[in-house]
Amino acid sequence: MGSRAVWRLSLGAAVVLLVLLQGSQSVRIEYQGFEVQLESVKKLSELEQQWMPSPRLQTQTLLPAVCHEPALPSDLQPVCTSQDAASIFTALKSIANDECELCVNIACTGCF
Repeated sequence: MGSRAVWRLSLGAAVVLLVLLQGSQSVRIEYQGFEVQLESVKKLSELEQQWMPSPRLQTQTLLPAVCHEPALPSDLQPVCTSQDAASIFTALKSIANDECELCVNIACTGCF
């Protein structure tokens, strides 16, 4: 019975270690003082395709419409506080689409 408990404990520890390693291996993009995950930038593109803001909202704010989306990943939310949010989002999407997954852009870290 003791060896079974040790086996379960070591299996549980291995699972936790694997989850931690996956989290630390994620590709991150650093651009103009912002650090975001590649997966978040991909989610940004999906949200922009789905987002249909009201015309009234578009005239009331200079922020990109996606900044009003509750599903915007938390690591992208600080970008919305920048006056250059629209251009930063555009640059992040360009880096992610063209160069980050291949890890040829110096803005990308955590490549494996």
